[in-house]
Amino acid sequence: MTTRTRNKIKSFIALNGTYIKDLAALMSQKSSKKYTEDSLGGKIRRESLTFKEAELMADVLGYNLEFIKR
Repeated sequence: MTTRTRNKIKSFIALNGTYIKDLAALMSQKSSKKYTEDSLGGKIRRESLTFKEAELMADVLGYNLEFIKR
């Protein structure tokens, strides 16, 4: 994940009028894993977000995550 990708993720969060803290709570509700503001923010900063977590994040924010052939 590059700085550009991290900025895109943060933009999607902000465009939805939410905060990482709120997103973490929603992700915890929708999955069996506990997410906190610190853990989710750290994953974004460390570039260690899994694809499954990215799909969950997109779903919670109302987006589809898909591969599109160039």
